[in-house]
Amino acid sequence: MKRLFYLLLFFSIITNGQETISKELSYNEFLGYVKKYHPLVKNAQLELNKAQAELMMARGSFDPKIDVDYSKKQFKDKEYYSLLNSSFKIPTWYGVEIKAGFDNNEGYYLNPENTTPNQGLTSLGISVPLGQGLWINKRMADLRKAKMQIELSKSEVKLEAITVLYDASLAYFNWKKNYEEVKLYESYSTNAKKRNSGIQSLIQQGDKPAIDSVEAGIAVKNRLLSLEDSRLKLAKAKLELSNYLWLDNAVPMEISDSLIPEAQLENTIQETLQTNNLTTDGFSIENHPKINALQRKIDILNVERKLNANELLPKIDVGYSYLSQPKYFNDFQTDDYKIGLDFSFPLFLRKERGKLKLTKYKIQETEYILDVEKMQLSNKIQAQNTEILSLSKQLKLIKDLSKDNQTMLQSEERLFSFGESSLFLINTRENNLISAQLAQINLANRFYVSNSELFKIMANPN
Repeated sequence: MKRLFYLLLFFSIITNGQETISKELSYNEFLGYVKKYHPLVKNAQLELNKAQAELMMARGSFDPKIDVDYSKKQFKDKEYYSLLNSSFKIPTWYGVEIKAGFDNNEGYYLNPENTTPNQGLTSLGISVPLGQGLWINKRMADLRKAKMQIELSKSEVKLEAITVLYDASLAYFNWKKNYEEVKLYESYSTNAKKRNSGIQSLIQQGDKPAIDSVEAGIAVKNRLLSLEDSRLKLAKAKLELSNYLWLDNAVPMEISDSLIPEAQLENTIQETLQTNNLTTDGFSIENHPKINALQRKIDILNVERKLNANELLPKIDVGYSYLSQPKYFNDFQTDDYKIGLDFSFPLFLRKERGKLKLTKYKIQETEYILDVEKMQLSNKIQAQNTEILSLSKQLKLIKDLSKDNQTMLQSEERLFSFGESSLFLINTRENNLISAQLAQINLANRFYVSNSELFKIMANPN
């Protein structure tokens, strides 16, 4: 399928030596390529990958750790000291840390507090925070925030993908609009040329005045001028659309002349974008990616608030280690131990209280934004649905108007064939018809854009 699409994009298929077969690039197929291959959509996915990497880093704070510190000093055949300190630490969730160690120190100038038995000294202990850091600490907070960041990144990926699809849709609609204008002017340019040839024949037969040739020539030139301008716009629209067409491995593609836009887009766009049932299939503002993203930001700030509040507590770390020589480790002696107490507490807590207040203000700020965003989304959806319904009615009216102008032109041409009308009136009727058909093309484009805007507001890239 991909190979066929690639060939159709780059080559014109020729039959009978000259005839070009056109391939329709449907809007749904176009969006499929954008979703799957566009670099910006893939780039959005990297945000989720980075969040997963951050989560791995946060989990690393709970990894067991081995520390070995060895130093030795030898001078003039005298061993000043030989110090070996090793430990194995296991961090746990609630700030408790389990630690096992082995120390073996010797030397002539050894510090007495570092003295160990000849075979070394083993230890097994625990460190417990009794104040700050027991119920929440930095590594716990970092892990919680990293998990929430995953959900936040998922919402942001959806929003970024929606933006790319919306911009790509506008490029597709612009391509379709300009393509239809080119076809319109090609048709009326052909009509103007045929009419000009017919007028020339009537003038030669003496049935029409020579001045009618000027009138017919003006019409031809006007149609050709409009055609050339529309072709320029179409060429630029194709290049703009090509910005969103890629193959795997970041291979860009270009739109060839053999590709044409979907003819029945007006009937399929709502099904493609699912804007016809988004509001009736249990859609909730609470599930909107932007709302989810803001809610996750509030959750992250609440974790930060709890951590800041915990820093108002005094820091009290108590440690206990059972000590033994390696060969007597199983012979538990309660008299051999090492204990420690680490206490600190700022007298005014200005730094800690300031951090807590700042975090609370950030939470309030984000909650205000969340409330406003909910209201704006609800109103935008309602306004967009109203616009789509109005444009549907306008499209029906403009189609009827085009048919009426077509009828008037055909009637004027019949009167002209009976000699009861003039070329000026025919051109006037035709200009009115062209204006109505151009208005229909522009109105249809507004209908497409309005549906894509609703799609963007609803933010449902699936």
